[in-house]
Amino acid sequence: MGPGSGTGSGSAPSAQPGNVTESATSNGITISSDASAFLRSGVAVSGTVPSGDAGDAVEIDQLPAAPGSSWVSVAVTHATSNGSFTATFHTKSAGQLTVRAVLQGNQATSAAASAPSLSITVYRRSVATLYGPGFYGQRTACGVILRRRTIGVANRTLPCGTQIQIYYDGNVLTVPVIDRGPYAHNANWDLTMASGRALGMLGTETVGAAAVPSSSIAPSSSSSGSAAPTAQ
Repeated sequence: MGPGSGTGSGSAPSAQPGNVTESATSNGITISSDASAFLRSGVAVSGTVPSGDAGDAVEIDQLPAAPGSSWVSVAVTHATSNGSFTATFHTKSAGQLTVRAVLQGNQATSAAASAPSLSITVYRRSVATLYGPGFYGQRTACGVILRRRTIGVANRTLPCGTQIQIYYDGNVLTVPVIDRGPYAHNANWDLTMASGRALGMLGTETVGAAAVPSSSIAPSSSSSGSAAPTAQ
């Protein structure tokens, strides 16, 4: 597992900043976006094209994380007289995705392949509780012995080991599913106390959650790899 995740009893990992801006530049085109977005709030991207392409149509494409996925156009906008552009699109599920900006007049395979791209994590807002005291030393439903420093989360249905990225108060932490639950407070997740402390949670809170590939090590890490289940 990468930084910000784990189930061991060593030092608890630190949460990573999640409210950062990512950008990429290629062939004179720049694309920028927040590394974190939320379902039903839209994913906003912006950028610039060369001055000679001012006024041209800019296509925003999305590549889902699932293996074998193809690029899909999700928005079309036009560059202004100074070459800048903005666009917003909506996704139907939480998780990591890759977006790129392509000038519509340059749809040759070589031009599209070299278009600037970046990764964004889309979170589903849900309720998370904390647990641990009273259960330390016991084995969880996934076979993990719960300790004070155990990093993980309980979920009612996701497979054990599924990596979940939790967003809270501008920070993110990737934790594995290690137990079943929660069964109270209409919550979707039950974070271990060590996970909650790493994020600064004091009790039941509304968080952002997204299942991510196990190779993920940062808020905006690459979406390549095995497909992740949709966060509940």
